[in-house]
Amino acid sequence: MDASLFPTAAEYLRVGPEIVLILFGTLLMIAEAFAGEGRRENLAPLAMVGILGALALTIAGAMNPGPAFRNMIIVDGYGTFYRVVVLSAGLLAVLCSSSYLKREQADSGEFWALLLFSLSGQSLLAVSDELIMIFIALEISSISSYVLAGYLRDDRRANEAAIKYFLLGSFATGFLLYGVAWMYGITGQTNLHAIRTFLNNSASVWSPAGLAVCAALMFIGFAFKVSAAPFQSWAPDVYQGAPAPVAAFLSAAPKAAAFAVFVRVYATAFNGISERWIPILWVSALLTMVIGNFGALRQSNLKRLFAYSSIAHAGYIMVAITAHSEIGISAVMFYLAGYVFVNMGTFAVIAHFARQGERYLQIDDLAGYARRQPIIAAIFTVLLFSLVGVPLTGGFFGKFYIFKAAIDSHLIWLSVLGLLNSAVAAYYYLRIIVVMYFHEPGEASDTIGPMATGVQVALFASVAATLVLGIFPSYFINYAGLSSGLMLR
Repeated sequence: MDASLFPTAAEYLRVGPEIVLILFGTLLMIAEAFAGEGRRENLAPLAMVGILGALALTIAGAMNPGPAFRNMIIVDGYGTFYRVVVLSAGLLAVLCSSSYLKREQADSGEFWALLLFSLSGQSLLAVSDELIMIFIALEISSISSYVLAGYLRDDRRANEAAIKYFLLGSFATGFLLYGVAWMYGITGQTNLHAIRTFLNNSASVWSPAGLAVCAALMFIGFAFKVSAAPFQSWAPDVYQGAPAPVAAFLSAAPKAAAFAVFVRVYATAFNGISERWIPILWVSALLTMVIGNFGALRQSNLKRLFAYSSIAHAGYIMVAITAHSEIGISAVMFYLAGYVFVNMGTFAVIAHFARQGERYLQIDDLAGYARRQPIIAAIFTVLLFSLVGVPLTGGFFGKFYIFKAAIDSHLIWLSVLGLLNSAVAAYYYLRIIVVMYFHEPGEASDTIGPMATGVQVALFASVAATLVLGIFPSYFINYAGLSSGLMLR
């Protein structure tokens, strides 16, 4: 029997993070049966060990990069970057969720198992180089996310969020799968590099109209996952109904992984026909920024506001994808790294402030909060400044690189409209700061208790990462530039 049919040790190492996450997820489900009612909170450290193990294997795999399992997986600098980002988001989600679940009397091993299973799908998405593998990884991530959104079974808002997320997500996945089928029918390939070779081969015969339909179908699936217009309507309802730590996780890790594969597919498989899909991304990027920012202006609920904010930030990232250049891909990577940490920290504050049953979620509930917990309010302010794009924060350089990539690609009008949208966004972020610092304390601020240790760790880690990205951006953008350059070759 041909020995080449069997995976090598190096190939197993390259999928080591996913193996560890799935093993620990399964172990958590078994451990719950033996933990007993009063000891389920002890399962959170086990989930953290699983994520830390996956991070260690991610670094080990990066030292031995290359393809695995007949080129279905490709471990490179680009995939490693996103693996680290999504696993870091998972680690912060564990820190934020432990005290929240205990407070809501909903602590169980299945929550941590679902979180790890979802992370395994997102980690696999980051390194998938084949359309069938992309679909499988996307479903592993999505199905777990649907359940997490409705995890609080007795909460009608969570039930509604889960149903909407599941129905609309399944519908969007159908479009993606149909696009994959069309791609195989046109090219006879599902590997991204093989597709690019086929399309760039002058002797290949293919239908331009059929390929355009294929790209459009796949765009629908990816646009839903990243909440890009016109497929963004699910985000506000799902973020509002889902438990706050789950909303934080959904706004960070799945979005980063979806953007990772979005860029990989369009920059690799569709690289040779960019003139056909760039106009579509141009329009989608603009609509996403406008809908997100102007939708956020009208919100008084914090979770809905940050849901629309998440849509707007997806629009900024789409601007960099539209640039279709190495610096554009580098900007996407840098921006997502900063955005993940900012959003996790922001929702950590919201989860703490909302208290049991998430009673305090209105912007006006934050009145006078800076007088009651000045340190947390100051950290929250730094995170909001990063979302605005104030210098010395990761958000500033994220937007700088995005609009630089757009201008270098002669997307002048899109850059101008994007900057105007950023000015609009400053209003609703600064409104929160004004309420915290210049309004008299109300009932919500007066009755606030101390923040749990795990949430404090997540919050300080988030603001530290935000400041590091803002003060030392060159280290990260250089790595991103090297990784994006290698991917495009």
